[in-house]
Amino acid sequence: MPHITIIGAGITGVTTAYSLLNRGYSVTVIDRQRYAGMETSFANGGQLSASNAEVWNSWSTVFKGVKWMLKRDAPLLMNPAPTWHKYAWLGEFVLNIRRYRDNTLETVRLAIAAREHLFAIAAREGIDFDHERRGILHVYRDKASFEHALKVNAILVDGGLDRRPVTSAEVRSIEPALHGDFYGGFYTPSDSTGDIHKFTYGLAKVCERRGVRFIFDATVRRIDRDGVHCIEYAHDGPSGDQGRDDQIIEADGVVICAGSASRDFAAMLGDRLNIYPVKGYSITVHLDDERSRNAAPWVSLLDDGAKIVTSRLGADRFRVAGTAELNGMNRDIRQDRIKPLVDWTRTLFPSVDTNRVVPWAGLRPMMPNMMPRVGKGRIPGVFYNTGHGHLGWTLSAATAEMVAECVAGELTADRPDPLHLQPQRMA
Repeated sequence: MPHITIIGAGITGVTTAYSLLNRGYSVTVIDRQRYAGMETSFANGGQLSASNAEVWNSWSTVFKGVKWMLKRDAPLLMNPAPTWHKYAWLGEFVLNIRRYRDNTLETVRLAIAAREHLFAIAAREGIDFDHERRGILHVYRDKASFEHALKVNAILVDGGLDRRPVTSAEVRSIEPALHGDFYGGFYTPSDSTGDIHKFTYGLAKVCERRGVRFIFDATVRRIDRDGVHCIEYAHDGPSGDQGRDDQIIEADGVVICAGSASRDFAAMLGDRLNIYPVKGYSITVHLDDERSRNAAPWVSLLDDGAKIVTSRLGADRFRVAGTAELNGMNRDIRQDRIKPLVDWTRTLFPSVDTNRVVPWAGLRPMMPNMMPRVGKGRIPGVFYNTGHGHLGWTLSAATAEMVAECVAGELTADRPDPLHLQPQRMA
């Protein structure tokens, strides 16, 4: 039975472990945190959103980034301090503007396929993750932004998505709790929301019961290949200090699912992986009183002007997330980036009490073309499932199947899995 080691226990790492387990592999997962799903998979916007598959590679994104560079509460903020990594990434981002339509089409098709896999996993394994299948409503405040969205919508519909324009009156009828004047919107009834952390943690427990070995509190220091892959790691102490004794685990193959850290692991393995960490923020509003619970929306929203998304996570939690910040591997939670999320909530849902709000920041691992890196590395036995950007939750169940198929094509396991997705090499 081939042994595969996965680096990273976020949503992509855990779904990859599950897909490999179902194909008969022995699987070990290594992560530097204490539990699964503790970094970018902890408190994102919660949307399982094929409707948000539009890639960001456009001149309008570039112009907005330049215009907002000195505006600390801007939806898109770039630290202008020069680093080679940042500007090399931005250069490739611009070069990929020409592939905007093709990459958007490919992403929406993958997102549609992914949702069925994720729903099937949750049903098969009995995972409760506050799943709400009430659709996603995109709202626009003016005619110009709505008409631009019509062009984007045409691409998404070409990709197979059921998404329709709605009037301002229909916006109010789809989500009566929403306050404000909107020109119109787009509604995607097949999209949904859920708690990414609850799903990731729950699926990790399923994998563990079925034999997957998880090594937590472990920092991978080196990956060598001499006949087999040797992964050297050190256990971290309670204070974050690394233990003195390094340990080595041997594997027939290794899958990198380490989010923004994947770039460093790829370099160890001779591959160039131009992932940049794009920070996003969220707040979880605890709906502690009946008035707040009644005033918070159940339909998931995306306010295009503010670049803010929402999810209702059960009866007593409301997630509000957004913004993009290019500031390196910086995980600081900035008040000037959290305040717009709180202010937006107070404005559009004035009866929701924001007395108890929990802020969070996470690093989206983004490739410059906005496409995940899924497939083989340069060295035999090396594979990647990373770089999903703002759509890791949306795409993970499909890309896990794809990378598992790649592994199966190189390292035969004891039994095939009945689920199949045509493997692709993306990036």
